[in-house]
This record gives sequence, structure tokens and C-alpha cells, in this order.
Amino acid sequence: MTNDARFEDGAEKPLRLKALDADDLQVISALVQDAVFPGNEMRLQRSARRFAILLNRFRWERGARTAERVQSVLAIEDVLGVQTQGVVRDADTVLSLLSVAFEAGEDGAGRVVLTLAGDGAIAASVEALEVTLQDVTRPYTAPSGKAPRHSE
Repeated sequence: MTNDARFEDGAEKPLRLKALDADDLQVISALVQDAVFPGNEMRLQRSARRFAILLNRFRWERGARTAERVQSVLAIEDVLGVQTQGVVRDADTVLSLLSVAFEAGEDGAGRVVLTLAGDGAIAASVEALEVTLQDVTRPYTAPSGKAPRHSE
């Protein structure tokens, strides 16, 4: 008999996840909730058809009692184009990511929508859904020393 993987099993290892369907993307969305990034840390690599963001994500897999963040790259593959709404792309503007979702179109195509705090949004039109999340630094203590909180 095999056991399912648990969050605790990977607690000290960097995350490296890939979403190829909407269910997979929900896992990545939960892990990047409350990630923050400067407005100038987004890149569209047209020749590679990739849109990537270097973000500072809260390590939800460690639990809310451990206030740690880690720099991660959220990359969207097979990108045909990117649209933004309410997004300022400069180093002084800090954006906060609330969720990542997939809006399916025809034949596997669709849009990956990143919803930001303050009514901002980023939509990447994709030929097929492929999103990766990869930690690229060691975890560090969150500057606030606290987990993000949400009013209900």
C-alpha cells in the first residue's frame, strides 16, 4: 500500500510544480495567494512564448504559524499575448497576487487570469494550459513576521 504525499514531506525542499489542467492550477493558486512582487518583475519572452513573474510568496505549505517567504518564479507557457488592467509596471509599485485561474476556450486554448489586489488583473492568452511554480531562493523570515490575514 502506498501513502499519498503530504505538505510536510516537502517542507524543507523548494517547490517545483506544474499545472496542466484547471485542478492542478488550483493548487498553484493556493500556494501563490498573497505573493507580492514589484511591478517591474514581469517578463514576456515572445520568442519563447513565456510570461514569467519573480514573486515573493508566503510559504503556506509551512502553515500560518511559520511566517516565511521565498522567491519563486511563476511561469506561463505557450503564451500568445498578455493583457493587463490596473497594473503599474515600475519598481516602486508592489503588486499582491490573490489568485490564478484558467478560463477555457476551444481546443485546449484559453486564458490564465491572475487577479491582483486593488482590482488589477493580468490575462495571458495561451494555446494550452501549462503553468509552473518554482522556488529559486532559500526561505526567509517574512518582513512583517506574520502570516497574511484576510477579512471575512
